[in-house]
Amino acid sequence: MKQILSMSMAAAFGLFAALPAHANLALAQKNACMACHAVDKKLVGPAYQEIAKKYAGQADAPAKLADSIRKGGSGKWGPVPMPAQPALSEADAKTLAAWVLAGAK
Repeated sequence: MKQILSMSMAAAFGLFAALPAHANLALAQKNACMACHAVDKKLVGPAYQEIAKKYAGQADAPAKLADSIRKGGSGKWGPVPMPAQPALSEADAKTLAAWVLAGAK
């Protein structure tokens, strides 16, 4: 009985742990980020995993990426500019940046 209870609790924890990642994917989809980006391959813009690699080890990466998401930019990943997302809240930009920096998992 204890083993079944432990397995049930582990499964429930796994479900709850996956919810934020799914919610962040939903946030990216809601804001049309996935029209230009994918998790593991280049589309119009770089893959989220490549972005995470580029920013790895940078203490200010979350703030820099959130700022880049909101303000847009050009020249970081080639000739296609990243359009600004001024309607995206600062909190949502920070959430998306953290998700991307974690490898979009």
